[in-house]
Amino acid sequence: MGTPLEEKSSLDEIKERFDNDVKRFSNLETGQSATVDAPLAMALITRAAFHATVPIRRVLDIGCGAGNNSVKLAQCVSTFDCDLVDLSPAMLKKARERVSERVSGEVRIFQGDFRTIDLEDQRYDVILAAAVLHHLRDDRDWESAFSKLYRLTAPGGSVWITDLVSHETKSVQDLMWRNYGEYLDSLGGEDYRSKVFEYIDKEDSPRPVTYQLELLRKVGFAQVELLHKNSCFAAFGAINSG
Repeated sequence: MGTPLEEKSSLDEIKERFDNDVKRFSNLETGQSATVDAPLAMALITRAAFHATVPIRRVLDIGCGAGNNSVKLAQCVSTFDCDLVDLSPAMLKKARERVSERVSGEVRIFQGDFRTIDLEDQRYDVILAAAVLHHLRDDRDWESAFSKLYRLTAPGGSVWITDLVSHETKSVQDLMWRNYGEYLDSLGGEDYRSKVFEYIDKEDSPRPVTYQLELLRKVGFAQVELLHKNSCFAAFGAINSG
Protein backbone atom coordinates (compact mmCIF):
# COMPACT_ATOMS: atom_id res chain seq x y z
CA MET A 1 0.00 0.00 0.00
CA GLY A 2 2.60 2.49 -1.12
CA THR A 3 0.32 5.34 -2.22
CA PRO A 4 -0.12 7.96 0.54
CA LEU A 5 -3.69 8.40 1.81
CA GLU A 6 -3.97 11.90 0.37
CA GLU A 7 -3.11 10.56 -3.10
CA LYS A 8 -5.60 7.68 -3.12
CA SER A 9 -8.42 7.61 -5.67
CA SER A 10 -11.17 10.18 -5.29
CA LEU A 11 -14.81 9.15 -4.93
CA ASP A 12 -15.40 10.17 -8.55
CA GLU A 13 -12.58 7.92 -9.74
CA ILE A 14 -13.91 4.98 -7.74
CA LYS A 15 -17.42 5.63 -9.06
CA GLU A 16 -16.18 5.63 -12.65
CA ARG A 17 -14.47 2.26 -12.29
CA PHE A 18 -17.58 0.61 -10.89
CA ASP A 19 -19.90 2.27 -13.41
CA ASN A 20 -18.05 0.24 -16.04
CA ASP A 21 -18.21 -3.12 -14.26
CA VAL A 22 -21.91 -3.75 -13.56
CA LYS A 23 -22.22 -7.02 -15.49
CA ARG A 24 -19.40 -8.76 -13.62
CA PHE A 25 -20.73 -7.70 -10.22
CA SER A 26 -24.20 -9.04 -11.01
CA ASN A 27 -23.14 -12.67 -10.55
CA LEU A 28 -23.43 -14.22 -7.08
CA GLU A 29 -20.63 -16.71 -7.71
CA THR A 30 -18.10 -14.83 -9.85
CA GLY A 31 -18.83 -11.15 -9.20
CA GLN A 32 -16.02 -10.89 -6.65
CA SER A 33 -13.51 -13.34 -8.09
CA ALA A 34 -10.56 -11.19 -6.94
CA THR A 35 -11.82 -11.60 -3.37
CA VAL A 36 -10.71 -14.80 -1.65
CA ASP A 37 -13.70 -16.91 -0.53
CA ALA A 38 -16.22 -14.28 -1.69
CA PRO A 39 -19.20 -16.67 -2.06
CA LEU A 40 -18.50 -18.20 1.36
CA ALA A 41 -18.13 -14.79 3.05
CA MET A 42 -21.37 -13.56 1.50
CA ALA A 43 -23.21 -16.66 2.67
CA LEU A 44 -21.77 -16.33 6.17
CA ILE A 45 -22.71 -12.68 6.73
CA THR A 46 -26.23 -13.07 5.35
CA ARG A 47 -26.92 -16.24 7.34
CA ALA A 48 -25.46 -14.65 10.47
CA ALA A 49 -27.70 -11.63 9.92
CA PHE A 50 -30.72 -13.91 9.58
CA HIS A 51 -29.97 -15.93 12.70
CA ALA A 52 -28.81 -13.03 14.90
CA THR A 53 -31.55 -10.53 14.07
CA VAL A 54 -35.27 -11.04 14.69
CA PRO A 55 -37.28 -9.61 13.08
CA ILE A 56 -35.60 -8.27 9.94
CA ARG A 57 -37.86 -5.46 8.74
CA ARG A 58 -35.43 -2.94 7.24
CA VAL A 59 -32.05 -3.57 5.62
CA LEU A 60 -29.36 -1.11 4.59
CA ASP A 61 -26.85 -2.30 1.98
CA ILE A 62 -23.85 0.08 1.89
CA GLY A 63 -21.70 -0.01 -1.22
CA CYS A 64 -24.30 -2.39 -2.57
CA GLY A 65 -22.81 -2.78 -6.03
CA ALA A 66 -25.23 -4.83 -8.10
CA GLY A 67 -27.07 -5.97 -4.98
CA ASN A 68 -25.49 -9.39 -4.42
CA ASN A 69 -25.59 -9.35 -0.63
CA SER A 70 -29.21 -8.24 -0.39
CA VAL A 71 -30.12 -10.84 -3.01
CA LYS A 72 -28.33 -13.46 -0.90
CA LEU A 73 -30.11 -12.33 2.27
CA ALA A 74 -33.42 -12.65 0.43
CA GLN A 75 -32.73 -16.38 0.14
CA CYS A 76 -33.17 -16.52 3.93
CA VAL A 77 -35.94 -13.95 4.39
CA SER A 78 -37.68 -11.85 1.75
CA THR A 79 -40.16 -9.74 3.69
CA PHE A 80 -38.04 -6.65 4.34
CA ASP A 81 -37.68 -3.10 3.08
CA CYS A 82 -34.26 -2.45 1.59
CA ASP A 83 -32.26 0.77 1.18
CA LEU A 84 -29.40 0.49 -1.31
CA VAL A 85 -26.45 2.91 -1.20
CA ASP A 86 -23.68 3.17 -3.78
CA LEU A 87 -21.53 5.73 -5.56
CA SER A 88 -22.42 4.28 -8.95
CA PRO A 89 -25.83 5.06 -10.54
CA ALA A 90 -25.34 2.14 -12.94
CA MET A 91 -24.79 -0.27 -10.04
CA LEU A 92 -27.81 1.11 -8.18
CA LYS A 93 -30.06 0.65 -11.20
CA LYS A 94 -29.06 -2.99 -11.51
CA ALA A 95 -29.25 -3.56 -7.74
CA ARG A 96 -32.78 -2.15 -7.47
CA GLU A 97 -33.90 -4.33 -10.38
CA ARG A 98 -32.44 -7.51 -8.88
CA VAL A 99 -33.46 -6.90 -5.25
CA SER A 100 -37.00 -5.80 -6.18
CA GLU A 101 -37.53 -9.17 -7.87
CA ARG A 102 -36.73 -10.97 -4.63
CA VAL A 103 -38.15 -8.99 -1.71
CA SER A 104 -41.73 -8.05 -1.01
CA GLY A 105 -40.93 -4.77 0.75
CA GLU A 106 -40.04 -1.31 -0.53
CA VAL A 107 -36.66 -0.92 -2.25
CA ARG A 108 -35.11 2.54 -2.23
CA ILE A 109 -31.83 3.76 -3.73
CA PHE A 110 -29.44 6.45 -2.51
CA GLN A 111 -26.64 7.53 -4.82
CA GLY A 112 -23.56 8.83 -3.01
CA ASP A 113 -21.29 8.30 -0.02
CA PHE A 114 -23.06 6.76 2.98
CA ARG A 115 -21.00 8.98 5.30
CA THR A 116 -22.82 12.07 4.03
CA ILE A 117 -26.23 10.68 3.02
CA ASP A 118 -29.02 11.57 5.45
CA LEU A 119 -30.29 8.23 6.76
CA GLU A 120 -32.59 7.71 9.74
CA ASP A 121 -30.96 6.78 13.05
CA GLN A 122 -31.87 3.41 14.60
CA ARG A 123 -33.86 2.48 11.51
CA TYR A 124 -32.09 -0.63 10.25
CA ASP A 125 -32.36 -4.13 11.65
CA VAL A 126 -29.54 -5.32 9.39
CA ILE A 127 -26.73 -3.33 7.78
CA LEU A 128 -24.56 -5.01 5.15
CA ALA A 129 -21.22 -3.52 4.08
CA ALA A 130 -19.32 -5.66 1.59
CA ALA A 131 -16.01 -4.57 0.05
CA VAL A 132 -16.64 -0.90 0.78
CA LEU A 133 -15.12 0.16 4.12
CA HIS A 134 -11.57 -0.32 2.83
CA HIS A 135 -12.09 3.03 1.09
CA LEU A 136 -12.05 4.79 4.46
CA ARG A 137 -8.83 6.72 5.04
CA ASP A 138 -7.44 8.03 8.37
CA ASP A 139 -8.40 7.06 11.94
CA ARG A 140 -10.89 9.90 12.23
CA ASP A 141 -12.64 8.76 9.07
CA TRP A 142 -12.84 5.16 10.29
CA GLU A 143 -14.20 6.10 13.70
CA SER A 144 -16.73 8.55 12.25
CA ALA A 145 -18.00 5.95 9.77
CA PHE A 146 -18.27 3.22 12.39
CA SER A 147 -20.06 5.60 14.75
CA LYS A 148 -22.60 6.26 12.01
CA LEU A 149 -23.07 2.51 11.50
CA TYR A 150 -23.90 2.22 15.20
CA ARG A 151 -26.33 5.17 15.11
CA LEU A 152 -28.15 3.70 12.12
CA THR A 153 -28.55 0.23 13.66
CA ALA A 154 -31.85 -0.42 15.42
CA PRO A 155 -31.82 -1.82 18.96
CA GLY A 156 -31.34 -5.56 18.56
CA GLY A 157 -30.04 -5.02 15.04
CA SER A 158 -26.74 -6.08 13.54
CA VAL A 159 -24.00 -4.98 11.13
CA TRP A 160 -22.17 -7.46 8.89
CA ILE A 161 -19.00 -6.72 6.95
CA THR A 162 -16.85 -8.52 4.39
CA ASP A 163 -13.72 -6.76 3.27
CA LEU A 164 -10.09 -6.60 2.35
CA VAL A 165 -8.02 -6.32 5.53
CA SER A 166 -4.41 -5.63 6.43
CA HIS A 167 -2.38 -7.04 9.35
CA GLU A 168 -0.78 -5.58 12.45
CA THR A 169 2.60 -7.27 11.95
CA LYS A 170 4.73 -6.52 8.87
CA SER A 171 6.02 -10.07 8.53
CA VAL A 172 2.47 -11.44 8.62
CA GLN A 173 1.27 -8.75 6.20
CA ASP A 174 4.05 -9.70 3.77
CA LEU A 175 3.18 -13.40 4.07
CA MET A 176 -0.53 -12.86 3.51
CA TRP A 177 0.13 -10.51 0.60
CA ARG A 178 2.30 -13.19 -1.06
CA ASN A 179 -0.46 -15.73 -0.51
CA TYR A 180 -2.97 -13.37 -2.10
CA GLY A 181 -0.64 -12.78 -5.04
CA GLU A 182 -0.41 -16.52 -5.60
CA TYR A 183 -4.21 -16.74 -5.54
CA LEU A 184 -4.48 -13.99 -8.18
CA ASP A 185 -1.83 -15.72 -10.30
CA SER A 186 -3.95 -18.87 -10.24
CA LEU A 187 -6.93 -16.91 -11.56
CA GLY A 188 -5.33 -14.88 -14.31
CA GLY A 189 -1.56 -14.97 -14.25
CA GLU A 190 0.98 -12.26 -13.48
CA ASP A 191 -0.75 -9.56 -15.53
CA TYR A 192 -3.98 -10.05 -13.62
CA ARG A 193 -2.15 -9.98 -10.29
CA SER A 194 -0.39 -6.76 -11.24
CA LYS A 195 -3.68 -5.16 -12.32
CA VAL A 196 -5.43 -6.02 -9.06
CA PHE A 197 -2.48 -4.93 -6.92
CA GLU A 198 -2.29 -1.62 -8.79
CA TYR A 199 -5.91 -0.66 -8.18
CA ILE A 200 -5.76 -1.80 -4.56
CA ASP A 201 -2.71 0.42 -4.02
CA LYS A 202 -4.44 3.34 -5.74
CA GLU A 203 -7.94 2.99 -4.27
CA ASP A 204 -7.85 1.14 -0.98
CA SER A 205 -6.64 1.74 2.58
CA PRO A 206 -7.65 -1.37 4.54
CA ARG A 207 -7.18 -1.84 8.28
CA PRO A 208 -6.63 -5.04 10.31
CA VAL A 209 -9.72 -6.98 11.30
CA THR A 210 -8.52 -6.65 14.92
CA TYR A 211 -8.61 -2.85 14.56
CA GLN A 212 -12.13 -2.97 13.16
CA LEU A 213 -13.51 -5.34 15.80
CA GLU A 214 -12.10 -3.11 18.54
CA LEU A 215 -13.58 -0.06 16.83
CA LEU A 216 -17.00 -1.69 16.65
CA ARG A 217 -16.89 -2.14 20.42
CA LYS A 218 -15.58 1.38 20.95
CA VAL A 219 -18.48 3.01 19.09
CA GLY A 220 -21.06 1.08 21.13
CA PHE A 221 -21.70 -2.44 19.84
CA ALA A 222 -21.96 -4.87 22.75
CA GLN A 223 -21.07 -8.03 20.83
CA VAL A 224 -18.69 -8.62 17.92
CA GLU A 225 -18.18 -11.76 15.86
CA LEU A 226 -15.36 -12.88 13.54
CA LEU A 227 -16.97 -15.30 11.11
CA HIS A 228 -14.11 -16.05 8.72
CA LYS A 229 -10.66 -14.92 7.67
CA ASN A 230 -8.51 -16.14 4.81
CA SER A 231 -5.37 -14.34 3.69
CA CYS A 232 -6.25 -10.63 3.26
CA PHE A 233 -10.04 -11.00 3.53
CA ALA A 234 -12.39 -11.30 6.48
CA ALA A 235 -16.09 -11.58 7.32
CA PHE A 236 -17.24 -10.22 10.65
CA GLY A 237 -20.02 -8.33 12.38
CA ALA A 238 -21.49 -6.75 15.46
CA ILE A 239 -24.79 -6.77 17.32
CA ASN A 240 -26.49 -3.81 18.99
CA SER A 241 -27.99 -5.31 22.12
CA GLY A 242 -30.17 -2.23 22.50
